[in-house]
Amino acid sequence: MNFITKFFSELSITELYQILQLRSEVFVVEQDCVYQDVDFKDQKAIHIFGKKNDKIIAYTRIFNPGDYFENASIGRVVVAANQRKFGYGHQIMKVSIDTIKKHFKVDEVTISAQKYLQKFYESHQFKQIGEEYLEDGIPHIRMEREF
Repeated sequence: MNFITKFFSELSITELYQILQLRSEVFVVEQDCVYQDVDFKDQKAIHIFGKKNDKIIAYTRIFNPGDYFENASIGRVVVAANQRKFGYGHQIMKVSIDTIKKHFKVDEVTISAQKYLQKFYESHQFKQIGEEYLEDGIPHIRMEREF
């Protein structure tokens, strides 16, 4: 798996299209959740994606402290359904955390995690902060990790 890190302005039209297609495929269609994915936050984010056979199959976006949460953050963590068995979710989380350390030089990361993925994020040393809440009709929890 080849992981690529780019600022919004560096994304090609094809890369942006594939990213939006993957996010829509999983978050809107698979999870049956109608929400506004195109939220004008992509322009502030650093985009991390994994390609396999010239197709983006794993993706996250990361933010500077203050651009999404008070801490640096990781969002839109997604892996194509037919690729999840290969561990790419763990790989892209590691790349995302390493990229936050390198670019932002911070010691904390915050995420808004879908509740059913709590154990996945705990395996990356994230801890639940506060109570469960609904975001776009899906149970979420705030999680944080210190380096």
